Amino acid sequence: MTRRGRTAGTVALRVATTLALLLALWWGLVALLEPPRYVFPGPADVWDSYVRQWPMLLRNTAITAAEIAIGLAVGLAAGAATALTVAATPLARRLVLPVVVATQALPVFAIAPLLVVWLGYGMASKIAMAGLIIYFPVATAYAEAMARVDPRLIDLARIAGASRWQLLWRIRAPGGLPGLAAGAKVAATVAPIGAVVGEWVGASAGLGFVMVNANARSQTGTVFAALGLLALLALATRALADALIDRLLWRPDA
Repeated sequence: MTRRGRTAGTVALRVATTLALLLALWWGLVALLEPPRYVFPGPADVWDSYVRQWPMLLRNTAITAAEIAIGLAVGLAAGAATALTVAATPLARRLVLPVVVATQALPVFAIAPLLVVWLGYGMASKIAMAGLIIYFPVATAYAEAMARVDPRLIDLARIAGASRWQLLWRIRAPGGLPGLAAGAKVAATVAPIGAVVGEWVGASAGLGFVMVNANARSQTGTVFAALGLLALLALATRALADALIDRLLWRPDA
């Protein structure tokens, strides 16, 4: 077995152990406190929700997964393009970066209703919401990484007669890829938040839509079931991002 395979197996074992401990603690609290099911359902109640509503949950999970995937692609592309623009000239950095930072001061719950009004109740507004949340960590991480490229490399390239665009594409852009990778990993973790926030505000499908409707009917078991699926989506998105980034930016272990 390769080192990568052993590492993946170790991580899977740790995750499984942690989940088992959390499940045991959850079961113990429910057995001890005996809260009403609509307040705090037990593992059996949530499992029953999975069994009874699996087709509906699976259908809405697929919709949320599609919103996350497309939003991730849009946010990565927009963030990388902004970072390259910021790195192109000092003037662009002074003009663009403050605007990017200022936009992140706006609360997502204030922006989500506007996106629903502008783009409708379909997937477009949810994709835009996910892309906006992803955009900032990618743009800032990549821009800062390009700004910290070894200045000796820049000086050598200038001595060799490299133009500003050659410095950007041949020195800064490749040199900042570790920063882009770090931003992409953060983005993969927060992408589900953007999609679900958009679904909470206004949607006709998706896990956020399921949660809102189930909560209105005091079907707390269904809410927990949807949260569990959302957590699995987040873990899968992060694991896929890690695997792709390691494959593309670093040589895989033999």
